[in-house]
Amino acid sequence: MYKGKKVTVVVPAYNVASHIQQVLKTIPEFVDQVVVVDDCGSDETGQLLAQVTDSRVVVFKHESNQGVGGAMVTGFKRALKDGSNLIVKMDGDGQMDPQYIPHLLDPLIEEGYGYAKGNRFLDNAELRDMPTLRLLGNYGLTFLTKLASGYWHVFDPQNGFVALKAEALQKIDLDHIAKRYFFENDMLVHLNIFGYRVKDVPIPARYGQEASSMSILEVLVTFPVYLFKRFWYRIYQKDILRDFSPIALFWVCGLALFSWGFLFGAYTWAKSSFLQQFASTGTVMLSVLPLMMGFELMLQAIILEIKESPK
Repeated sequence: MYKGKKVTVVVPAYNVASHIQQVLKTIPEFVDQVVVVDDCGSDETGQLLAQVTDSRVVVFKHESNQGVGGAMVTGFKRALKDGSNLIVKMDGDGQMDPQYIPHLLDPLIEEGYGYAKGNRFLDNAELRDMPTLRLLGNYGLTFLTKLASGYWHVFDPQNGFVALKAEALQKIDLDHIAKRYFFENDMLVHLNIFGYRVKDVPIPARYGQEASSMSILEVLVTFPVYLFKRFWYRIYQKDILRDFSPIALFWVCGLALFSWGFLFGAYTWAKSSFLQQFASTGTVMLSVLPLMMGFELMLQAIILEIKESPK
């Protein structure tokens, strides 16, 4: 128990044989239960988990790899079934220091937040240790996730060291959560739909020799497409279905006008270049005016979202 609350730590475990036993040994005594989900890796993680003697540890083994999101859904369901009040996600690769778990739990208990997450960008000393490519990728994904989730005050959305209240988890359709690398981003999208406050907590990361199993090209191609879909899912669920808001109108009209202005302008420019002719003033304005109006409407939508973002 931690301050009168039952705490469960969920650990997704995929090819973490070199770290998993040490990670489990360092989990604080106040944690009531540790749910480890062996996500059908190719190393000795499963054999090592069978050797763990800590009575708090419950191991689930997937018959097929379901990704970090799939592993977390399995762990979440077990934690809810066992009556946990607070659930923590901590990876099994040793990059998350368990001593910071109270830093994530305190905002939930004492400040009324529904979700707390680590933020490596709030620690300048540790930030210098982050690989440059990973740093640049985080900046890009942070902006896209802000746009998709509506949490404009949240940074470092890829950080997987998180904690949340059971009551928040119970409102989310867990079977609709992204099963793989989009898990952390998707949690923010779903939490915003229900208006839960999110707290960024400064927590340094520990980087070893682990190599990411996701390529840069895969990130550049898949993340923007997925986040674009989730953006419209949030707008529909929150600003149309549950509470028709001008934010939805601004986004729909703004994007339509901006897209028309951009595409028509590109077509006009290409046609003028090919025919070696100047476009008429009226033709140019058919591109410029919708482009400007669309940009203004989208900017207004962002401003309203920032004001309404649960902080």
